[in-house]
Amino acid sequence: MSEAINHNLLDIDSLSWAHYQEAADYPYPVSYWGHILSIDSTGHISVLYRWDPGTYCHFHRHLCETTSVVLQGELHVQTFENGKPVKSGIRRVGDYAKKPSNDVHMEKGGPEGALVLFELYAPDGQLTEQLDPNGNVLRTLTTTDLQRALAKQQMQAAA
Repeated sequence: MSEAINHNLLDIDSLSWAHYQEAADYPYPVSYWGHILSIDSTGHISVLYRWDPGTYCHFHRHLCETTSVVLQGELHVQTFENGKPVKSGIRRVGDYAKKPSNDVHMEKGGPEGALVLFELYAPDGQLTEQLDPNGNVLRTLTTTDLQRALAKQQMQAAA
């Protein structure tokens, strides 16, 4: 039997966050935060991300099916195909999106930032590829990476 997990996802001050950012000379402003809610042995992952106003997460490709729900703010999304932007949109509070694997995009927090719940299903353990501006793979994120991050997150919360 798996352990019950209960969180108020809107009480962001009660959660332990990992901050991801880049130096000021990076091609675009990167500043976002992640909190892992759960990872199970079948490849289901729940994670909460928040963006500072007007800042991006890293340019990336999803390697697994991903769903998301915007809980606060706005999430501005630009989708790419063959290295070219093909679609831009704004997801607002309550908006739900389900994307197949190989979705390539950038996400940016709106004027008040964004708080988004993501559910990923990666039975092979492959989550995302971080890409450079030309679409080349810089690194691959796996469930093993997230399990290590979750252990660190839990140690920080216990401290």
